[in-house]
Amino acid sequence: MKPALVLSILALALAGCSASATTVGYSFNSGSGLAPIPGSITYGGQPPTKLTKSPVGSTFSHEFTNQVGREVHETYIIEPDRSLRIIDRYVKRERIWD
Repeated sequence: MKPALVLSILALALAGCSASATTVGYSFNSGSGLAPIPGSITYGGQPPTKLTKSPVGSTFSHEFTNQVGREVHETYIIEPDRSLRIIDRYVKRERIWD
């Protein structure tokens, strides 16, 4: 009986999880459904030049400031067709106590 109760509680706890998490000072987003935002390399479409010397599957990061002045860090992966896909994004939140 007890294992079934524990498993039920864990299942309910995991059901409330999402792909987005928050820690002190940062908001993290990851997954395949990240859409470009203003400032992203792929905002408005793929860049006109391709990264031909970088190996497929390699990653790199890009940092910029968003429209409300917060620091944004994005990680991209190079796809087999040499297009870029955002795989991770986090936004530095402003501290209200500073």
